[in-house]
Parts: sequence; C-alpha cells; structure tokens
Amino acid sequence: MQASAEEDSSPAAQLAFRFNQQLQIFLDRCAPLILPRWIAWGVFLCLYALRVWLLKGFYIVTYGLGIYNLNLLLGFITPQTDPELEDGPQLPTKSDQEFKPFVRRLPEFKFWWSSIKSIWIGLLMTFFTMFDVPVFWPILLMYWLLLFVVTMKRQIKHMIKYRYLPFTVGKKRYSASSGKKDPAAGK
Repeated sequence: MQASAEEDSSPAAQLAFRFNQQLQIFLDRCAPLILPRWIAWGVFLCLYALRVWLLKGFYIVTYGLGIYNLNLLLGFITPQTDPELEDGPQLPTKSDQEFKPFVRRLPEFKFWWSSIKSIWIGLLMTFFTMFDVPVFWPILLMYWLLLFVVTMKRQIKHMIKYRYLPFTVGKKRYSASSGKKDPAAGK
C-alpha cells in the first residue's frame, strides 16, 4: 500500500518520501554511536558560536537556542513519572525496596536529535539579517545564567529529595563467567 501511494503521488511528494527514508536510515545507523554523535554536536555548536562571534550579532537567536536547549536538558535529567505526583511506579528511596530503573522523560537520542536540529536552525537563521535583532547581549547572558542556576538548583533539590541520579556513573560490572565484580570496573 505504501509503494502504491508513493507511485500515485506528485514528484515533490516522492522526493520528500525518499528524503525521509534516507534520513531515517542515517538516524538508525548513527543511533548506537553515542560518542561520535555528541562530537558532531560539539562541532556544530562550535561552528554556530564561531559564526555568531565573527558576525557580532544574532544574540537573540543564541538566547532562544540556549533556552530551548536548557528545556531539552531538563527533560533529559527528569524522570518520566514525577515522584511528587505518585501516579506511576516510584523510584526506590530505601535500600530494601525493589530496584526500578531511571526512565527519562526525554531519551538521550531524542535529546541529541532535537538539540542538533535546533543548532542547524539557529545556524540557518544567521544567514538572514531579519533575525539579527539589536539587543544588549550581556543582559541576555546574565538572564540566561540566572535562569540556568535557578532551574538547576530546583532540579538538584528534586533529585536529592527523591534520591535519584539521572546518570549511571560508577555502576558495578560483573564478569560473565564467574559472576564476581570485575576489578577493572572500579577504575
């Protein structure tokens, strides 16, 4: 049925369909490559920062990009079900409770993909002067830093109150053959 829909549609729809197919193939192939994806993200972010610095403008676009990525970061470090609402499975707060894994509201891949798309859109916007709104950038920077500190302080208090850590650092690893703790895992 999909093949017949592709044949019956216009050339523009066929081109969009093929582009979306190729994009999905690319995303499926790069999904397991966590480090290279984040390196590419860093490269694009540096290109954006360099372009903004060389043009000495587009600070409002950068501010919007910062707010959007802060929102993505909050989704990434927040549990899918809020312990304050107690509607879903709860994170364990005592050592004798059953282990429930930390499930993010925004998975890592979607966080990366949304963030890199936002950087591409921001980079594209720097090619159009209508987005270069004259603003006093130190005020925007101070406001963003204040917003970041207040938001992260609230989030860290929430993490401490409900005893969860959104990162798996220092996780014990066991060898497959003996079932004992791998001595190299602690390093």
